[in-house]
Amino acid sequence: MLRKDVLVAVVLAIALIAAAVANMTPRPLGLDAPANVFSAGRAMVDNRVIAKVPHPTGSPANYAVRNYLVSRMTQLGLSPQIQRIDAFQERPGKEPLVIGGVVENVIGVLPGKDRSAPALALMAHYDSVPGSPGAADDAAGVAAGLEIMRILKAQGTPARDVVLLLTDGEEAGLVGATGFFQSHPLARRIGFVINMEARGGGGPANMFETAAANGAVVDMFRKVAPSPASSSLTVYLYKQLPNDTDFTVPREAGIAGLNYAFIARQFDYHSPVSTPENLSQGSLQHLGDEVLATARESAFAPALPGKAPDKVYSNTLGSYLLAYPPLAGWGVLAVALALTALGVWRARRADAFVWADVAKGVGAALYLLLTSATLFMLARRVTGAGFGFYDQAKLLANVHLWELALLVVGIGALLYTAAAVGRGRMRLAAAGLALLAGFLCTAVSDWNLIGLGIGGAGAVVALLAFGRPAGVAGTWTGVLGLAFLAALALQIMAPTAAFLIAWPLAFGALAGAVSGMGTWRPIAAPLIVAVLAAVGLQWVLSYAHGVFIGIDMVEVQALFVWLSALLLWPLIQAEPEETRPRTVALIVLAVGFAVVGLVRTIPPWSARHPQPAIVAYVVQGATGQAKRFSLAPNPPDWARTVLKADGGHIVKDDAPGGWRGSQGDILSAWAKPVNPLPPAVMLNRVIDGSLEVRIVPPVGARTLTLDIRPTGKLTHATINGRPVKLLTQPGQWNRIYWQGAAEGVAVGFRAKGPGVIDTRYTATTEAWPTDAKPLPKMPPKVSGNSISGSTIVTGEQRFTW
Repeated sequence: MLRKDVLVAVVLAIALIAAAVANMTPRPLGLDAPANVFSAGRAMVDNRVIAKVPHPTGSPANYAVRNYLVSRMTQLGLSPQIQRIDAFQERPGKEPLVIGGVVENVIGVLPGKDRSAPALALMAHYDSVPGSPGAADDAAGVAAGLEIMRILKAQGTPARDVVLLLTDGEEAGLVGATGFFQSHPLARRIGFVINMEARGGGGPANMFETAAANGAVVDMFRKVAPSPASSSLTVYLYKQLPNDTDFTVPREAGIAGLNYAFIARQFDYHSPVSTPENLSQGSLQHLGDEVLATARESAFAPALPGKAPDKVYSNTLGSYLLAYPPLAGWGVLAVALALTALGVWRARRADAFVWADVAKGVGAALYLLLTSATLFMLARRVTGAGFGFYDQAKLLANVHLWELALLVVGIGALLYTAAAVGRGRMRLAAAGLALLAGFLCTAVSDWNLIGLGIGGAGAVVALLAFGRPAGVAGTWTGVLGLAFLAALALQIMAPTAAFLIAWPLAFGALAGAVSGMGTWRPIAAPLIVAVLAAVGLQWVLSYAHGVFIGIDMVEVQALFVWLSALLLWPLIQAEPEETRPRTVALIVLAVGFAVVGLVRTIPPWSARHPQPAIVAYVVQGATGQAKRFSLAPNPPDWARTVLKADGGHIVKDDAPGGWRGSQGDILSAWAKPVNPLPPAVMLNRVIDGSLEVRIVPPVGARTLTLDIRPTGKLTHATINGRPVKLLTQPGQWNRIYWQGAAEGVAVGFRAKGPGVIDTRYTATTEAWPTDAKPLPKMPPKVSGNSISGSTIVTGEQRFTW
């Protein structure tokens, strides 16, 4: 019989290689590709023009991109039009927020045979954030849309109109999409939307979001997608997260559709290095291939997919997408239960099953979940990187090493748990490991009650579970049993997400039935278990990788360590009195934290991954008094030099009004007074008897914020003449964030009698003051992100009537 440790090593190697292959993108096609296929090379011609420089909403660079898109759509025969509109979104909360601005959507139409049929819309946004060329987010989507429209037109007249909707103001708060779907006549005819996005610079294009009742849409997607990357889990999770894309607007309007994005290479997200040169053309190729397939089907099919009950679906091996109704999930659980029962029956016949060991297996699974989560939290803190968008950049610059560190720590936690329950008499050692990890979570960084609590809970479980040695059959049954209960709970509460546990559970149960729960009968059982483990583990690792690049919550990786245990358990559990597995596990854990130490100590910054810096000149509009601000955490020496240029001392400070950037320490220093023009803020009485507070930016300012606090109750609030839910509570601040508005914004209201209203304002111009000391040359390993190099004018004013 092969040694189990050799089998485990082989299984891990095969699973890791298979998971890596599954996340590869296709070879990008060049300019000479056949005319009827998507070519990343052709799309890159547009991408290089669109993403030449940063082009946020309302900037001259964005107007240049708009003009280029109009020209390209004219060449394609789409008769483009520009929808110029001021639009806004309301976001209620403790302090009501309105986000809006003046945007210019570019819209083209490929006429279909039936002009009255529900139309297909291909959607992407052409604006970027300040400081980033946006080659991925979302010049990639815009360029893909142009190439797809070229192909669709060449194929002939579609069954319905195909609308190419290139929105403005997505980065400002979905402003362009809001304006189109609220106001444009074409919006009423849209029956299906395919949106293209990016949250990084590479990786496969994942179809990560649908509208509700997606059964028929998923069936269409499965039928035509050439190499899909998708699951109902991402749809479920995205609904729970506070993230939005332009697709949110039509989805909330009840319009069906698909939302695509690639999210690897996250260092490039909203960064100055999101350039055409750094964009993965393989990712662009995959995005184009996938969207072209669904767009072609939607455009030329006799009817668009209607609404049908949601489906459970996910990639399995390679690009095959398995889908079934949520009700079938009960069948998966029934099969898993039956297979587990068969395995237990075979183990009992071999006289190798102890019922008391089942409880130890449940305890081992709980300990693995708790302790691995604590170890991951500790690893995250040992890196020294803070928590926040810019704090995480240090890890993203060394992302492969960081992911390797977590992988090794997870393997170590798994091996240690299996050694502890099998060997027995490791209560104190296992409890000590969990408790030490929880304590160190606090010791190496700020107070962390969550880490300490989870580690403490793991210690309690260890004291209860790791007594006398336990047999493989019983403990594996306990591990599978806890997974069955978890899958059952998900099947009841979130059936479209239950497969995440149910599928590895079914694989583990099948392996248990074949091997007699690890009693290894027949003689080929270890090899069969190893094959099943390798197949299931590559699937688990693929999901673990997706979660790793998607969210900076490494403790969630404990879930995938636990799912791996369902598959690997009989190959890794130690025999009674066997000390070698414990030693190996501790060595693996030590190696994992050594790699974490490398992540902490290896300098991450380079010309490809420069250290983010955000410096701004903040001026009090009424007095001209000024400060130099650093708005990104852990600023480089260059930023500190900028702060001290006028001789001021660097101190911690509050963020200037209107700043919507990163969390973490904000630094400032006194600056030489300058005299930029402040915005004009005035109270006007309108002809109908109502009042309005109007703010008009100075020349060159692109972004405004206006905070308003009434002392009494006001009614009939409007923004630029349209009703809005503001100013309803006396003493409550209300914020308006407005972009691209040279003519400013007016907040109207009615008051029954005399009153008072307080205002605070900021106007941001993305240029350094001409009468201030110029910025020093930036080193190659530093980048000016977001509004770096901007002038922010602040002020406040009280009005009475």
